[in-house]
Amino acid sequence: MEIVSNFDGGAIEVIELRENGELDLALRHDTNAPDFRQWFCFQLLGARGKACKLSIVNAGQATYPDAFEDYRACASYDGRRWFRVPTSFDGERLVIEHTPRTMTVTYAYFAPFSFERHQKLLKRARRAPWAMVRELGRSVEDRPISLVVVGEESEDKLSIWVIARQHPGETMAEWFMEGLLDRLLDEDEPLLQSLLGRAVFYLVPSMNPDGGVHGNLRANAAGMNLNRAWLEPTAETSPEVLCVREEMERIGVDLFLDVHGDERNPYCFLAGCEGNPSYGERLRFLENLFEQSLLEHNSDFQDEYGYDRDEPGGGDLRTAGNWVGERFDCLAYTVEMPFKDNANAPDEENGWSPERSMHLGHSALDAIVDSLDALRGDAVFDGEQTQESQVSEDG
Repeated sequence: MEIVSNFDGGAIEVIELRENGELDLALRHDTNAPDFRQWFCFQLLGARGKACKLSIVNAGQATYPDAFEDYRACASYDGRRWFRVPTSFDGERLVIEHTPRTMTVTYAYFAPFSFERHQKLLKRARRAPWAMVRELGRSVEDRPISLVVVGEESEDKLSIWVIARQHPGETMAEWFMEGLLDRLLDEDEPLLQSLLGRAVFYLVPSMNPDGGVHGNLRANAAGMNLNRAWLEPTAETSPEVLCVREEMERIGVDLFLDVHGDERNPYCFLAGCEGNPSYGERLRFLENLFEQSLLEHNSDFQDEYGYDRDEPGGGDLRTAGNWVGERFDCLAYTVEMPFKDNANAPDEENGWSPERSMHLGHSALDAIVDSLDALRGDAVFDGEQTQESQVSEDG
């Protein structure tokens, strides 16, 4: 038997392999970030038909150890179809028990989204006549930060921004982006023509390509949590945020989604910017409009469980959702999906999956469409129509 993790997104440390199929492994921390330790992805070779017991012995020292409660690891024989395998956690060890059917099996915290797949997604976008890909800047390790622009740019159109994988181990976020792009790049999509006559989409499928390649959970190659860098990004430690922020300043933002995964919560939910200094009834109305539309269009989404709401003035402007919402006075949401299963609609075989993540991205387009008319101009608050001044592109 052999454990292999020296590939794109791979991460594990090997302590001991025993011929009886019992293996002791350990989580490793993110690049230059010893406080982040959670993601794992590795291949087991040569164990076909053997009842294996893989113990991650330091899971109790993970960044979010309680996230392993009621969690089941992901596995795949071919890197395409992922399923869940029996997993237990005693507060210290995370134990995966599985009998592989093939000589090679991959285990992961969640289904990976490789840099190769990321590049193929960009290639698809380049082929569409109504889309283009441009490079905004470079990561710490000189990988491109790519922006997919869908629609013909014009100052009078709405600017819809969606970014994903600030936290690279939250791979469901890029699966979400693939689902969203599937519709935007489909020439037979019935909404496409009218939609692109009114709005332009600015999509960053991977904010943190270095972290993804290294198999990090939250940090980039400099050890920075990018979702705490939006207030004061720097070229040295957070160039990924800096270049995206500069492009937002140039273009403007009317609607913003920052797509993530949540380790603990077994639900899909949204987090708004109610703690921002300028938050008021207009933004509350827009948030409710988008949320209710997503509830209508996707059965996996729910609005009962999520994060506690921030107190007025208590929003963290270092985070993307709060910074963008405050800077551009726009609808700004953080989208969260589970690493576990969706407790509202559990799937014993697959749990939360790439396919369900893609479907949520697919449905997000419907919620965006339903919100377009209210992003600028008139809106209805508390049953009374109030004339709102048009929001300028620079907020």
